[in-house]
Amino acid sequence: MASSVEARGSWSTVEDVVLCECWVKVSHCPISGNEMKFSQMWKKIHEEFVERFGSGRTEMALASRWKILNKELGKWRDALAKARENHRSGQNLTDEIVQAQMWFGATGQGKKTFHSHECWEIVKNCSRFKIICTTLPVMLNETPLHDSSTTDSPLDSPMDQDSPLPRAPRPIGRKAAKAKRGSTSNNECAQFLEQMAKNSALRLERELKREEMDKARQEAFSIQRAKAEEQDMEDREMKIMSMDTTHMSPDTKSYWKIKRRDVMRRKLFQDDGPSNTDWLNDENH
Repeated sequence: MASSVEARGSWSTVEDVVLCECWVKVSHCPISGNEMKFSQMWKKIHEEFVERFGSGRTEMALASRWKILNKELGKWRDALAKARENHRSGQNLTDEIVQAQMWFGATGQGKKTFHSHECWEIVKNCSRFKIICTTLPVMLNETPLHDSSTTDSPLDSPMDQDSPLPRAPRPIGRKAAKAKRGSTSNNECAQFLEQMAKNSALRLERELKREEMDKARQEAFSIQRAKAEEQDMEDREMKIMSMDTTHMSPDTKSYWKIKRRDVMRRKLFQDDGPSNTDWLNDENH
């Protein structure tokens, strides 16, 4: 399978998904991911890819493909961010995706439509692809469309005018910040691994169903072919048994007599076993 993939050159959706899973696992490893050199990272990604999919792609091919996917996924992240910033009350996820596709195609670079949704589901929680909306909540009839725990204007809450301004929180120390980053990284890695496991389980389930369908199709074809062969045999035997030998020469009559005897032997053997064909053998002597 590997050689045919390399010869074909084109990348399948399954290969893209496996590549994204390997990239997430290696580059976001809480132990070595942040300190790994570029060459080491792609060496490990290639090892993971080969273990899962086979050796049909080189290390350079994986890095080149990821460069394309990385650009496309980043473009989709920006398109989704634009769509969410323009979100309006009453819109659902489908409306958001439609808007995002419009933003994606409006950039004028690369593909006009985003298709790598399976890859996006794998990388969307990575820090590189996380969507961070920077705009304020959209207001309609003075009611925020997004939940907010604070009031944007003192006119909306007169009691807040007499309240003292809250003191800015004290910044956390360097060690606490480092520990917080480590905890966040571990949680993200756990989420990534969980998502990868779910994707692998779904992919395995699809493959098993496809194998079952192929097996059932093959069995049905075998049954149909056996019936066709049996019918063909029946037709030939019927022709032999009904052959008119009245005007044939003695040698020809003898030939068709032997053919009929063979047909009868097969029929009797199928019905009652070999013991029922002894009289035919005796008749030949």
